[in-house]
Amino acid sequence: MADPKGFLTTDREVAETRPVEERVKDWNEVYVPGSLLPIISKQAGRCMDCGIPFCHNGCPLGNLIPEWNDYAYREDWEAASERLHATNNFPEFTGRLCPAPCESACVLGINQPAVTIKNVEVSIIDKAWDHGDVTPQPPERLSGKTVAVIGSGPAGLAAAQQLTRAGHTVAVYERADRVGGLLRYGIPEFKMEKRHINRRIEQMRAEGTKFRTGVEIGRDLSATDLRRRYDAVVIAAGATTARDLPVPGRELNGVHQAMEYLPLANKVQEGDFVAPPITAEGKHVVVIGGGDTGADCVGTAHRQGAASVTQLEIMPRPGEDRAPHQPWPTFPMLYKVTSAHEEGGERVYSVATTHFEGDENGDVQWLHLIEVEFVDGKLTQKEGTERRIPAQLVTLAMGFTGTDQENGLVRQFGLAMDERGNINRDADYGTNIDGVYVAGDAGRGQSLIVWAIAEGRSAARGVDRYLTGSSALPSPVKPTDRALTV
Repeated sequence: MADPKGFLTTDREVAETRPVEERVKDWNEVYVPGSLLPIISKQAGRCMDCGIPFCHNGCPLGNLIPEWNDYAYREDWEAASERLHATNNFPEFTGRLCPAPCESACVLGINQPAVTIKNVEVSIIDKAWDHGDVTPQPPERLSGKTVAVIGSGPAGLAAAQQLTRAGHTVAVYERADRVGGLLRYGIPEFKMEKRHINRRIEQMRAEGTKFRTGVEIGRDLSATDLRRRYDAVVIAAGATTARDLPVPGRELNGVHQAMEYLPLANKVQEGDFVAPPITAEGKHVVVIGGGDTGADCVGTAHRQGAASVTQLEIMPRPGEDRAPHQPWPTFPMLYKVTSAHEEGGERVYSVATTHFEGDENGDVQWLHLIEVEFVDGKLTQKEGTERRIPAQLVTLAMGFTGTDQENGLVRQFGLAMDERGNINRDADYGTNIDGVYVAGDAGRGQSLIVWAIAEGRSAARGVDRYLTGSSALPSPVKPTDRALTV
């Protein structure tokens, strides 16, 4: 146990964010550099090393949280990094982007603020990079087997790294111009600077993983050709079919999917544009969708100089305490104020969009909405509550409905799909096509980054066993797993 009295003597402290007026002027991460260093060891000491660590239940990766908390408390950062990497290929990603269901499951959280697990995690990995403890781990020998991984998001990267280290020759195919999937183009720079991705890619290249960007399987390269070239295929293409809003005026200029808007802002940071083709500068912005992607749109609009930002959510505002039907250790739906919300804008709950109104040029100018409420378990519009708000840029951030079925990948492979638009898989993540596996959102549906990495690791074991007859790789989750936190 790190500090037997730590949870009694140390209050919870989290990373300090930079002042709003400073951070909205740049795209750097919102946290004060080094703000965790003076406090993180004591924060790790709040861990009680429970007899049954329910934080494990909250994390599909099976992270050894009490163990690396203990090492962090003792400031044995090398050992902490080893324990962290034992279950997670990319803790610098999860430490910045995961909503931390482990903290919702923390036993201390029953009656006190939970341990700052996420802050401890990111401190350990950042120190590991600074101290040179993260090095390439090339295989001792090659198997002679080849694997293609389709998609370079967290699931694809995790599967690729595991399979490369197992001795297989792995090539990752990415349809975008850079590696990283939604980590690269869906996550704003202020949430995770892309240097974190770049150095992981360099590590993977040094281990032997190959990357092929600008290649879309199903269009640029057929499934038949891919299967002819490789002994096995892992599909980790994500759930990229965005949920649309079929209301009058949807066709107006200025109404965009979030994933049409956010990547362009990131491409500016990559140097591809001086200014984004779609910008919020000087405009009244409305974001439809109250989740993390919506918050990313809010923060991006602030930095682009929006005249106003309004975020709409059809569901009621969540409470600030656990609801009775979401008891510990489940992941509760709570009212959350992200760094983007701290920066301004208005959040409106229990409203639905009825239609958009444009000007004579076909540009959106107004969004018409109406209040809704639950009646007999169904969302019902409240008569007499219609109104309109200015909207010169609208982003739709309402989630995703399944994997892309228009580019030919699904059809060319002959993949079986489930009723939710996801690719079917068996207990080893294998599809109905021999030698073709699926991991992450493409098979699971829209989910968390920790589930993507866990599924990538698990699918790698299935592929390794298919190629060699057995496997020593870990398999933290099964395709049917549904933790209490999801």
